[in-house]
Amino acid sequence: MTDIPHFPLSAVVGADDLKLALCLAAIDPKIGGVLIEGPRGMAKSTLARGLADLLASGQFVTLPLGATEERLVGTLDLDAALGEGRAQFSPGVLAKADGGVLYVDEVNLLPDHLVDLLLDVAASGTNLIERDGISHRHSARFVLVGTMNPEEGELRPQLLDRFGFNVALRGHTLPAERGQILRRRLDFDSDPAAFCTEWAEQQAALRERCTQARARLDSIELDDQALAQITERCFAAGVDGLRADLVWLRGARAHAAWRGANEIAEEDIEAVAELALRHRRQEPSPPASPPSQAQSPKPSDSSPAQGQWGDMPAPALPIGARRDVPAWPKKP
Repeated sequence: MTDIPHFPLSAVVGADDLKLALCLAAIDPKIGGVLIEGPRGMAKSTLARGLADLLASGQFVTLPLGATEERLVGTLDLDAALGEGRAQFSPGVLAKADGGVLYVDEVNLLPDHLVDLLLDVAASGTNLIERDGISHRHSARFVLVGTMNPEEGELRPQLLDRFGFNVALRGHTLPAERGQILRRRLDFDSDPAAFCTEWAEQQAALRERCTQARARLDSIELDDQALAQITERCFAAGVDGLRADLVWLRGARAHAAWRGANEIAEEDIEAVAELALRHRRQEPSPPASPPSQAQSPKPSDSSPAQGQWGDMPAPALPIGARRDVPAWPKKP
């Protein structure tokens, strides 16, 4: 828990899919984090900060956009190692985020090697630093939350696939919901402590539900029926590799624990289907249409010097289906 009041997750209006994805990732961090796509002003950081309150440490750490690799993983002092015979480690962002939430805004603008490193540590739960034959290892178990606006640049498909869940927020909120969001935000800004006290009971209930789900998680078996259904649907969706199957299965088990069940049911599989498949689904490419005779210009017998130029247009080549990405405005 942090001393600075932050907006409670239980008081956030709407964004139900995102709230569910964050809670499931908190129940089982091995899901691999949550990637949020959406425009500015959609409370992405507010939701991530509220999630930190549901975890044991309550840590919320932000990775700066211009961070270096040393800032991310930490550094080793070689002089201390050579002079005193011990490795002196200066912790980085990964060490500070252990047990909490690591928030990366505009993750698509980070260098690819940092994103890759970040996702590796998030999946393994361990950070290993090696320098000139000296190494240091420490725990780095956190819930990774990344945000991006695809209009400002996409993640490479290999890195996109490494995120467990993917949620897209829509910028066009209904007027009634917008009014409720504004009212709660103004109430919080005017007196954060009083607002948090008002929502303390709901927040405590949400925290307890996550705690109980984490305790129940290991007792829920990964049954063959759920496994068969998930693998068949992943195959039908044309996903590459097996990460979608594993993430979907872990998500369904976390959802079963979330609702207090002892086994995975159909509703658990359906609840996380889009979260696991949205950024991995591949639609079959449409077949190329043969050029029609009406569109093909006839060769001219009266101009032999022109050779075969213009006899037939280049055929259209099929391309793979693109993810459905809303057109959000770029940041000024």
